[in-house]
Amino acid sequence: MSKALFIAAAVAAFCIAATPESKAFGPAARFRAQTAIPVVVFGDEARRTLGEFARANRLDAAALARRHAASGVIHCGNVRGAGQLTLADDVITTAAHVFYGRDGALRADGAHCLFTATVAGVAKTSPIDLSSIISGNRDPYANPAVHDWAVARLARPLKGAAPYAIGPAAAPAQRIEFVARGHQDWGGAKQMSIEACALHEALNAGAEGTREISFDCAAGLGASGGAVLDASGARLLGIFVGYRSVAPDQPLAFSAQHYNFAVTLEGAFRRAVETAAGGGAGASAERQ
Repeated sequence: MSKALFIAAAVAAFCIAATPESKAFGPAARFRAQTAIPVVVFGDEARRTLGEFARANRLDAAALARRHAASGVIHCGNVRGAGQLTLADDVITTAAHVFYGRDGALRADGAHCLFTATVAGVAKTSPIDLSSIISGNRDPYANPAVHDWAVARLARPLKGAAPYAIGPAAAPAQRIEFVARGHQDWGGAKQMSIEACALHEALNAGAEGTREISFDCAAGLGASGGAVLDASGARLLGIFVGYRSVAPDQPLAFSAQHYNFAVTLEGAFRRAVETAAGGGAGASAERQ
């Protein structure tokens, strides 16, 4: 059976068509449009709300909420994805396909591409400066997923939210936290999910220094661009991009035929964040 590759931004109408062919495994199966594609779940559902995660791990819920105030949701036209403040309170990281559609064009203008995060219980929103986008590829549906990353500046800072730091290079078997808003089946734009799990195999490598790396957290539609963090929950290692599966509608065990994957925050991706956080000089020169 062919393996299907999905990249997981959620369309507002929740009508998802087939995604690009899998460059890692050869041609992907083509799926007809449907009203919902189930989340890929590995065994028992392990996602938690912040409160549930705090109780299960004997953490202070308020401190946990402050730690992850950097994680927010992006609305760009009729698409919803996840994103997070990284290194600065006006710089976000996400997946390129949250910004760019199947035709390689931006999904919306600046007035309709927004980032929202919850700071001290209050939702704060800023327009995204689309002219500031640095991406691994501006046509992510037509190119390998390892280039499916993007960095952008906000039109105004989100004061009060501590941005994530950048962690060291992600490594197989490393323990991680996966934090995302936007899951279609998890409260959508309002609810954040958090899960402790592990990285697995490093897959494709991009010429710009990024890598695909599989992980065993549950994830799905609407969470594209969400934060793959180190075990401390404070340092960003990469962003969730999508999943590959022979049976995406079934809760199968993690395997080479059924997994979620991230693009690592390395190489040109890391340099783009550092450039944006330093004032944006030279951003246009690195844009592909």
